[in-house]
Amino acid sequence: MRPTRVLVLYNEPVLPSGHPDYESEQQVLFTVDIVSKNLSQAGYAVRRLGVGTDPQVLLDGMRDIRPDVIFNLFEGLPDQGATEAFVAGLLEWSGIPFTGSPFATLSLARCKHLCKFLFRGVGLPTPEFMVVEDLPIPECRLQWPLIVKPAQEDASVGLDQGSVVTDLSALNERVAQLLKIYGPPVLVEEFIAGRELNVSVVKAPEFRTLPVSEVLFVQDSPDYWPIVTYDAKWRPGSRDYEATPPKYPADVEPKLTERLGKIARKAYQLLGCRDYARCDFRVRPSGQPYLLEVNPNPDFCDLAGLAGSLNSCGISHTQFTVDLVETALRRAPVPNPLDNGIASPKGRRQRLLPSRKALLPVTGLRRRTRRKQKAS
Repeated sequence: MRPTRVLVLYNEPVLPSGHPDYESEQQVLFTVDIVSKNLSQAGYAVRRLGVGTDPQVLLDGMRDIRPDVIFNLFEGLPDQGATEAFVAGLLEWSGIPFTGSPFATLSLARCKHLCKFLFRGVGLPTPEFMVVEDLPIPECRLQWPLIVKPAQEDASVGLDQGSVVTDLSALNERVAQLLKIYGPPVLVEEFIAGRELNVSVVKAPEFRTLPVSEVLFVQDSPDYWPIVTYDAKWRPGSRDYEATPPKYPADVEPKLTERLGKIARKAYQLLGCRDYARCDFRVRPSGQPYLLEVNPNPDFCDLAGLAGSLNSCGISHTQFTVDLVETALRRAPVPNPLDNGIASPKGRRQRLLPSRKALLPVTGLRRRTRRKQKAS
């Protein structure tokens, strides 16, 4: 019997080394190496595929490699962030099982402002906010200070020490800057002074909330805002990076831990997350938590926050990587008895990858490959 074929899919970096967002795009290459090594050592036949601006590379790669399952590390292209979701949509269309959240979840979660309306609609605590499409802002009824973010970026792109503003003039100036660089909409939130806590939720194989982690703020300076900026995430040696060490697990009282877990699980299910996701919170000194956002595709590097939370409850990054592959394989479409299936080492009958004709035109898709991915 042949080993199960795993395709590790990722976004091929396209930014030049001098680009301000260069570091965040390069991280995926290191993660690909780690994931590929872990899966190869576990006995899987591993292939890699980097995809850039041409989606045909993905379609041709799936047809040629014919994987049983895809480990999805595609994070989107820097100038076309929606491609993160588009790729998941193509994977769903192909019928090949893959790790991580489906198209609908990735598409929704990228729109931070829309998620905020959903959070508010189901009663999840989130900071008061407004959405800005154009300028000027004639008045602001939110409580100062405010934090200003691109509404459809992730990985702290667009966040720096100038993101927190304290008056209308500074607000208009910051919004104008983000509109010029990233386009509308811009999300403006009340800044919550307090702790930055993260809660990861996983369902591979079982549904569980991982221990709470914390981003510590150790800088004490009048010109420093305690926020997780782009530098804090991606530029070792910078002031913001050194001022924000992580702590796994955080020192959190049981009552707050329970409350954060309930909010995180509800948010995970609300957005239709699958396999793993991270929920980011700010907590006031009074103990009141506020859900900032849900990241259904957090950094999967073995040195990142998700891995730290896994380790803090005794789950190795290597084991979780394998668990994700096995969980995804269980989502494979049930093969038609008349089809020519291939037996995997674990006794599963895997449907062959659709032909090029089946991958491209809608009319070429067989009805059974259109099955809707279930949100876990």
